[in-house]
Amino acid sequence: MTLPDTAANPAGADRTFQVDLRGLVDLLSHHLYSSPRVYLRELLQNAVDALTARHGLEPDAPTGAFGIRLYADGSAVRVEDDGVGLTEADVHTFLATIGRSSKRAERIAEQRGDFIGQFGIGLLSCFLVADEIHVLSRSARTPGAPAVEWRGRGDGSYTVRTLPASARPRPGTTVTLTPRADAGEWTRPAQVHALARHFGSLLRHPVTFDDGTGGPGTPVNPEPAPWARTYPTPGSRSRALAAYGEEVFGFTPLDTIELDLPAVGLKGIACVLPEAVPAGRRHGHRVHVKGMLLSEQAEEILPDWAFFVRCVVDAESLRPTASREALYEDDTLAAVREALAEKLRAWIARAAASDPDLLGRFLRTHHLAVKSLAVHDDEILRMLLPWLPFETTDGHTTLDEFARTHRTVLVTSSVEEFRQVAAIASAAGLGVVNGGYTYDRELVHRLPEIRPEVSVADLDPATLTAHLDPVDRETELAAAAYLARARDALAVFDCDVALRTFQPASAPALLIDSREARHERTRSQLAREQEGGLWGDILGALRQEAPRAQLILNQLNPLVRTAVTIDEPELARTSAEALYGQAALLSRRPLRPAESSLINRSFLDLLAHALRKDS
Repeated sequence: MTLPDTAANPAGADRTFQVDLRGLVDLLSHHLYSSPRVYLRELLQNAVDALTARHGLEPDAPTGAFGIRLYADGSAVRVEDDGVGLTEADVHTFLATIGRSSKRAERIAEQRGDFIGQFGIGLLSCFLVADEIHVLSRSARTPGAPAVEWRGRGDGSYTVRTLPASARPRPGTTVTLTPRADAGEWTRPAQVHALARHFGSLLRHPVTFDDGTGGPGTPVNPEPAPWARTYPTPGSRSRALAAYGEEVFGFTPLDTIELDLPAVGLKGIACVLPEAVPAGRRHGHRVHVKGMLLSEQAEEILPDWAFFVRCVVDAESLRPTASREALYEDDTLAAVREALAEKLRAWIARAAASDPDLLGRFLRTHHLAVKSLAVHDDEILRMLLPWLPFETTDGHTTLDEFARTHRTVLVTSSVEEFRQVAAIASAAGLGVVNGGYTYDRELVHRLPEIRPEVSVADLDPATLTAHLDPVDRETELAAAAYLARARDALAVFDCDVALRTFQPASAPALLIDSREARHERTRSQLAREQEGGLWGDILGALRQEAPRAQLILNQLNPLVRTAVTIDEPELARTSAEALYGQAALLSRRPLRPAESSLINRSFLDLLAHALRKDS
């Protein structure tokens, strides 16, 4: 252990942090940057910012006069720019001080919004793939300035020396890396070219790549962004944007939506997915800032409900995080998110007004996304609710079509409830909508806001049983003994038994048992079991008359007509249990253990009875 030098550092004196550069680079690689590949993005970014400063210094320079050149031959990676360059003082100030950026200098502070980089740590990313960084620069601010050479090493040491202007005839900067042996994955010529295309395809300055084979440099960004080009016709523009979306995302868009927010300098496209995605699954969007790719997974650019599109945008005023791989959550981003959401709403409105075929294809694919939007957006609700598909007793249809034949619309609270009653309700002429899916029940209840002539109500057992025809008195009396045995057999399930006639005649029984009723019976059972204890008092205070399930037997069914004539008590009991089990299975709700046991037992008892009879 080394004791502090108290003579050199008297008590209370300020001290300077000692930075372990290798440890800092390790921190960056594991916690700030997602991959070592970002080293090339940082080099490109620094070059672009240098060019931006050069154009600010020489505003009359023709477009394309200054550019960026990349070289990679397997032994070195070099990035050369015609930017503003650095003086010796700049090198000492900015390259040798971690966390300081030349973009923060007072002389160009007012231009910060023109630069991509804001944090001054980008050059450190080069240590992810190399142990030494060589920078050769000549300033465009000082005529006749000498060239300056800076060599930084991963152990934290560096050297600076001035060279004759001839060492770099033109202003600008060249950064050269000698890759480590373990960095070949990221520094091979083909990979460097691919990374340059990946990060810089939309850069506004010309970028070329040379693999050292002696051929001409290959343009990295030969064309401007597709939305910045001119096209002979609107149709050709639409096809070009769709082709670009397919190239970027790998699918043919159902449609493309142009995005243009002049206030923040944002342009791009939203590609409508051709296939449905699960609700809430958010896709990452491709976001460029001033042409440089920032992120391929920027979920925060759009609201949660917009999971039916993927976007690629280029913006001027969005603020990147320190790693420059995500967007900083601030008021500007919130405003952009809302403005882009409005663009998507406007596209839906245009499709509804002028392109019913496109709207139909969109709704068939993405109805769940639109439903989630309509719940919170009254304009979309009024516009699209009548056209949204729902599961009904008339099949899958739109509410508009359904309301034409059913002025009173009944809606179930769960999928299982709908499955219990769908066939019977349809035969009885009732119009029932399955409200068990996400958003559906809430949306159906808002239908009268769009169609005032239609009324909507929740379906309850009383409504359905009221539409079932009673049997005549003689039939009821003849079946009384069987019904009593059936009620006794099913009392353990808190289930009543009734005899009615209804269509279809092929259905022997209907079990009406809502989820709420089952919960109430479970609570009542717990109260009885806990009677006298603390929980019993609490549950008892909540106790109300527990609603009972109803097993309604269909007198029109031949099997039921035979069953109600059974005189043998055990066989009558078993047949009632079997009818209950079959009705429970048809409801497709989860079975309780006692119900599963009952189904097995009744089947075996009926089989045993049949075998005894045959013998």
